[in-house]
Amino acid sequence: MDYSGTPTTTPTRSQVEDLLDRVGEGDPEHIAALYADDADGKLSWPQAEHGRAATPWIRHRATGADAAAHYRELAEHHVAEEAATRVEHVLVDGVHAVVPGGIRQTARSTATPYRARFAMHLTVEDGLITRHHVYEDSLAATQAFEDR
Repeated sequence: MDYSGTPTTTPTRSQVEDLLDRVGEGDPEHIAALYADDADGKLSWPQAEHGRAATPWIRHRATGADAAAHYRELAEHHVAEEAATRVEHVLVDGVHAVVPGGIRQTARSTATPYRARFAMHLTVEDGLITRHHVYEDSLAATQAFEDR
């Protein structure tokens, strides 16, 4: 990805840009190496409704090892050739970064395409990601996986 126009490089910005590049490459183990052992990962979906079989990646994560599982599950349930992510900005304030953007995916099981806006709140401490909170339109994803 091109992050030209970035005014300064900070450890947080470098780590976030590395994460975005690795996500684009699609190797879950390589991505997970950027996370702390006790990383806090959350997606914006009501806790009581987690565990849907069709969208297992939409759930909270508690460890760095969970990060690899998250990216494996995403890949397993989507058509890679039809996916696209647009990152609009990388906004950094100390150890915190916010990344707004949009995704386009296609559900593998239903062949239904969907789009969703997202914002990620990442925290980088001691060179590792300790927080990865995603605020997205998880309902759009869930609906794409429903039998029609």
